[in-house]
Amino acid sequence: MYAIVLHSVVPVRTEPSEGAEQSTQLLFGEMCRIMQSLPRWYKIHNESDGEEGYVDYKMITPMSDDEYQRYTTTLKSATARVMLPMTFAVSENNGQTIPLTLGTLLPNYADGQFEVLGVRFRIDSAAVAAAPLPLNPTTLMQVMRFMLNTPYLWGGKNALGMDCSGMTQTVLSLFGIRLPRNAAQQASCGTAVRELQEAHAGDLVFFDHADSDCSNTEPNNCKGDVHISHVGILLDSERVVHCSGRVKVERIDQRGIYGAEQQLYTHHLAAIKRCAN
Repeated sequence: MYAIVLHSVVPVRTEPSEGAEQSTQLLFGEMCRIMQSLPRWYKIHNESDGEEGYVDYKMITPMSDDEYQRYTTTLKSATARVMLPMTFAVSENNGQTIPLTLGTLLPNYADGQFEVLGVRFRIDSAAVAAAPLPLNPTTLMQVMRFMLNTPYLWGGKNALGMDCSGMTQTVLSLFGIRLPRNAAQQASCGTAVRELQEAHAGDLVFFDHADSDCSNTEPNNCKGDVHISHVGILLDSERVVHCSGRVKVERIDQRGIYGAEQQLYTHHLAAIKRCAN
């Protein structure tokens, strides 16, 4: 059985409990497969990135087979996404307003309207990227300037709280790049870039905190047991935007991220990847 998210953001937890850790989130319009039905909870598989976990049964809406097939077909051609941290859509069915966050996919979008399961919604066209944005320093910074100072939230992927890989997954979706959910999975995508001087705006940079010596070697060539624990997006060969405490821009070199606030290197550079489609 399949279900759709009709709330702005739905938390996905590691266990069927309100007190369990949030591992990720589902955004409006995302579909999931219901793997197991429990009292008050569903165990789900997110169809867009493969993540699994538990959601409150009240927060997703089961779909009929026909609805699932039609909506799946619709999503294959959907390209429009919300490009501002937050905007609002108004249902033409009942006039209710729903907040939508950056990266939310808008099926059947045209001229400030989109449709989900037969319900039309109105939305400010200025808040929408109708097609994937070109990935270059200017467009990337236009998107990121709205995200700066978003607080860190474990498992978050919206403009009121996100983790490092939630930021990269959500932001790069605006450029037509699909990424898995966590940093270690994202590190397996794309092609390796050896030097920062060869990197482009939008390339992903991965970092390791423990059990390796990456401080005086080239990225993608660390010695030891490398544990990818952090990811950011390059603005250019000297600046990275990442979420550590909050979304911020910091200096980067072949050694890693130099934190101006701490006056020391906070993350050791382990790999650079180009994931552009």
